[in-house]
Amino acid sequence: MGRNASLTIKGLEAGYGEVPVLMGIDIEIDENEMVAIVGPNGAGKSTLLRCISGLIERRGGEIWFLNRKIDQLSCDDIVKLGIIHCPEGGKVFPEMNVEDNLLIGGYLQRKIERKKQVDLVYHLFPRLRERRNQLAGTLSGGERQMVSLGLSLMSKPRLFMMDEPSLGLAPILKKAIFETIGRIKREQRMAILLVEQDAFLALELAERSYVLDNGRIAMEANSKALLKDVEFKRIYLGI
Repeated sequence: MGRNASLTIKGLEAGYGEVPVLMGIDIEIDENEMVAIVGPNGAGKSTLLRCISGLIERRGGEIWFLNRKIDQLSCDDIVKLGIIHCPEGGKVFPEMNVEDNLLIGGYLQRKIERKKQVDLVYHLFPRLRERRNQLAGTLSGGERQMVSLGLSLMSKPRLFMMDEPSLGLAPILKKAIFETIGRIKREQRMAILLVEQDAFLALELAERSYVLDNGRIAMEANSKALLKDVEFKRIYLGI
């Protein structure tokens, strides 16, 4: 493991039923580093995040977080260590207002810390302050995604995993979400693992990127180098 490693994955294998999905995945993320996972649909990107957060069991390999082996811990214990998984699709509690959604996300924090985190979320997403008393289920798709990200930030993550934050959003909202993710990267001290179908957006933000294809790591490089790589652009970007 690297000296400053936050997350280290060695030989990870996972699947559903008899179907293998991840086959020998090796990944490392340093503290305060942002790493992107890109690749085609069905490559295993979301499965990777579910393994890290304990939602599905691995079939082989190891997962280490801050020099502690975590691949046999429960989901709750993994969250308590500071690993927060923001799932795809803007998941919120629709019958609760925006602020109550955020407060639920901070249930592990003391009251004074919850207040600080709510203020942080409103700083990052000013529109949510305006919608604080509105039912989350009545928000637009982009606003629900903001709530989902804010809810995840309430737990003060040490490793923040985002699964397809731009999924289903119009281009202008997608741009706004990624501008805020950029602010989170610049202003908050945490490691970030970003799974994103829009490879251009992901590689523009992340220091390093892994290309996941058919359950295996096909490429790994500095993000700027990948954006210039002829083979990567031809195979994964279609240009």
